[in-house]
Amino acid sequence: MSSAPLPAPVEFAPGLVLRGVQPPLALSDFRLIAFDMDSTLITIECIDEIADVVGKKAEVAAITEATMRGEIKDFKESLRRRVALLRGVPAGALQEVYDQRLRLTPGAPELVAACRAAGLKVLLVSGGFTFFADRVRERLGIDFVRSNLLEQDGGMLTGRVVPQSWGDICDGAEKRRTLLEVASLLRIDPAQAIAVGDGANDLPMMGEAGLSVAYRAKPRVREQAMIAIDEGGLDRLLALFEG
Repeated sequence: MSSAPLPAPVEFAPGLVLRGVQPPLALSDFRLIAFDMDSTLITIECIDEIADVVGKKAEVAAITEATMRGEIKDFKESLRRRVALLRGVPAGALQEVYDQRLRLTPGAPELVAACRAAGLKVLLVSGGFTFFADRVRERLGIDFVRSNLLEQDGGMLTGRVVPQSWGDICDGAEKRRTLLEVASLLRIDPAQAIAVGDGANDLPMMGEAGLSVAYRAKPRVREQAMIAIDEGGLDRLLALFEG
């Protein structure tokens, strides 16, 4: 995010805080919206729920929380530490988490549908995993996805992630790079993008976007975003747009 002094926060409505933004805005001014997945488009942290299957949720969740607050600076190392704790988890646990625990965030379908209707492309860029990101993409009609791939062997998780053509782990720097890459593919300026996230690893892409949105975010993220949704669903963002 910019190092310039941030505007004072203004409460537009209960639980909806603005910094340097004057509604009504126009969705037609934007061409792309980029979302984080875990605790943003969906209500859970998938890695924490996978760990719960083998009784390691508290250990993994503590690392997740410290990372999202920005207390653990190296997201790649944090993810490797957490994924290593999943070694030996049956691959079927992923489907179990998806079926029994994964829920879309309230307002997510409405916000994505409104953006698509206004002509925006939708990007899901996640430090989470392809098993879940691909299914969320199908449910919401998302155009582009980038996320991490869990390695499996013999029907078990190995505790490692698989390098992909773009790199090894989708961290904050990769989220930023992906937003810029998709903007370039669409031949738009990053200022025509909206970025929505909740954790410290979302700040790099939020800093490139023309509009940054913190959804029920960690304090560091909330304090740097142009829009903070602290209560209600993701579709509260639409209250700031005309039409």
